[in-house]
This record gives sequence, structure tokens and C-alpha cells, in this order.
Amino acid sequence: MLRMKTAGAVLLLLWSGQVVTAAEGPHFQTTNTGTDSSKLTCQPDIHTLLREMSSLVTEQRVELIYTKTQLEAMKTRLKASESKAEAMETRLRASEKTVEEQRVELTHTKTQLEAMKTQLGTSESLVHQLKTEVQDLRREGEQSRVSFSASLLAEGMGNIGPSGVDTLLFKHVITNIGNAYNAHTGVFRAPIRGVYFFVVFINGGGHASTPTAVSLQKNGELVVIAYAHQASLSLTASNGASLLLKEGDVVYVKLWPGAWVYDNQNHHTTFSGHLLFPM
Repeated sequence: MLRMKTAGAVLLLLWSGQVVTAAEGPHFQTTNTGTDSSKLTCQPDIHTLLREMSSLVTEQRVELIYTKTQLEAMKTRLKASESKAEAMETRLRASEKTVEEQRVELTHTKTQLEAMKTQLGTSESLVHQLKTEVQDLRREGEQSRVSFSASLLAEGMGNIGPSGVDTLLFKHVITNIGNAYNAHTGVFRAPIRGVYFFVVFINGGGHASTPTAVSLQKNGELVVIAYAHQASLSLTASNGASLLLKEGDVVYVKLWPGAWVYDNQNHHTTFSGHLLFPM
């Protein structure tokens, strides 16, 4: 740039000098005839300056072309940088969109996990409830398997009664599923609410004044009696009933007042009962 300014100034000076020379030429020739040799001397210097100026202009043109080339290269790089920035911005927007989609998907996944946790908790509660119900059903099933039979004497033979006896103790237990019958007390206690069937079979010897008789009792109340009376020989009697019992109700057999019963190793006199169905 400094060279361009210098060359311009020199050209301006040369142009000014030529204009002055042209304007004063005739006067100079009339008054100063002896200066031709000096003009001849100055002209080669002007040509030298012109050649130098031409060289400077050429250099300036080259520099200008180089500068333009650099500017074009810079413009190209700038456009490339802008394109790269736009591409990066596009990728950034795509990344932001992807991140947002992943955030939405993560939120949806979290919601699904929470729902699954809730369902799992519900399932665990249901499983626990089912286990409880199964245990209850198993316990009810075990309790519903109730059946017993027992005969009067565990060993020996003989008559029981007619005095000094109230509740009969059927000591020889044949079956006692559910353990609802107690051979030490002669009492059956209902383990669950339901309908039960009970039956008694009795045997005795005929006697003119002593019958063979017992009564089936529920919670101290008479239900039915088994009664037989004859003057001689052996005799038997039986009776039974279906009873609706609550849990804890008791059933047992009492000797009828003034009567007797007989038993031996053949187990003639028995007391049996079993649960028909729970209620």
C-alpha cells in the first residue's frame, strides 16, 4: 500500500513537471537558448523514473492479484467454515432432538416400571391372599375330615350300670380322624360348624326289672334314646340322628336311669359319628 502511494505521488510530480514544461516551453527557448544540453541531460532521468514507476505498478498489480487471491481463499474458507458450522448446528439440533426423544422414552420407561412395581405389589398381595386362602382351605379340609367309632370296653367283659354311672366312656377307640372324640371323657366336641351324624348300638342281658337303654345328648339336652327291655336272653337296640353343630358343641351318650349295657371283646356296644358336610 505504501508503494502504491509513492508511485502515485511520483506520477503526479512527473505529470506536473510536464505540464509546466509544456506551458513555459516557448519562453524558455527564447530566453534560455543555452540550456539545451541540460534538457538532454534531464530526459534520460525521466525515462528512468518512468521505467521504475512501471516496475512499481507491475509489482503493485502482482500484489493486488495476490491479495485478491488471498481474499478469495479466505472467502472460500469462510464459506467452508459457515457450511461446517451449519452442519454442526444441524447435528446439534438432531442430537437435541434425539436427547429429547430419549428423555421422553426414559420417562415412559420409568412410568412403565412404576406401573410394573404397582402390579408386582398387587400380585404379591394376591399371592399372599391366595396362600392364606389355601392354608385356610387346607385347615378347613383337615378339620372337615372328622369321623370316629369307639366301643364301650377296651378289655374284659361285663355290664355297666344300672347305678353309679352317668356319661358312658367308650374306651376302645376304633377310629378317631380329626381327634374330635375324647376317650377319657366320652365326649365328642365339634371342631367346625356343620352337619354331623351320630349313631349308638347297645347290647344287654334280659332282666325283668332292668332295661338296656341309653340316651344321645347334645350340650346336655336329650336328642334320642336307644331302649330295649325283656325278661331274659340277650337283646340289642340302636338309634341315631343328624345334628347341626356349631364349633365347640358337644355330643355324648348317657346311661338311661335304672338301665344297664353290656360289652366284651367282641365290642357289642358302640358310639360313632362323622361330619357329613361343613356349614
